[in-house]
Amino acid sequence: MKVVILAGGFGTRISEESHLKPKPMIEIGGMPILWHIMKTYSHFGFNEFIICCGYMQHSIKEFFADYYLHRSDVTFDFSSGGEMTVHNNFSEPWKVTLVDTGLNTMTGGRVKRVQKYIGDETFMLTYGDGVADVDINKLVEFHKESGRMATLTAIRLNQRFGVIDIDETDAVSEFREKTAQDSGFINGGYMVLEPEIFDLIEGDSTVFEKYPLEQAAKMGQLGAYKHDGFWQCMDTLRDKQLLEKLWAENTAPWKLW
Repeated sequence: MKVVILAGGFGTRISEESHLKPKPMIEIGGMPILWHIMKTYSHFGFNEFIICCGYMQHSIKEFFADYYLHRSDVTFDFSSGGEMTVHNNFSEPWKVTLVDTGLNTMTGGRVKRVQKYIGDETFMLTYGDGVADVDINKLVEFHKESGRMATLTAIRLNQRFGVIDIDETDAVSEFREKTAQDSGFINGGYMVLEPEIFDLIEGDSTVFEKYPLEQAAKMGQLGAYKHDGFWQCMDTLRDKQLLEKLWAENTAPWKLW
């Protein structure tokens, strides 16, 4: 099963770094967050990726063009015309297709543009800026058993602030610390989709989270795989610093490999 990763956005909310590179290439522990996401899928045996590129796509393409070389022990014999011998290779068994899906294309449009690389088969889709310890095999099993067109991973988003409960007279009945139950579920990515989802995408201007997913929900064809474990997007510099801290302390929950 192929894994599609959306990696074409501008990343304006983390502009401290995204003016130099696309957000999926911003590094955590010396490697792009895109690499961390791919390592998670690879851990569960999914090694074929389609990357939807856009903003500064050359940065992503150059990373993968050099990846095999940078992960190998090599000898360059200049007396033989610069012959290169690879002794040991430590790269993953990945097949990576990098697709220019346009600079200003919306998320749905990007998915539609890679349809020819997916074919008429079930595929996975996620965002290029969020890491998690989702059990991908259980997610896929949940999707298959549901028989629905689409499944997203539902994340309970933690609130950062304390909570006040207000009664019918507008008086504060309780002032307390937040709990997990105080937050609603959001779409955390890590989706599994049937090829019929392409029929709900009109073109480049389609936002995937709007009409396609909203329509699938109205049709009763959108399932939610509830994930109570770790999930974190890298939307701001503060998020990046949190992920860096977890990695540096060797406590990164998403490091399943």
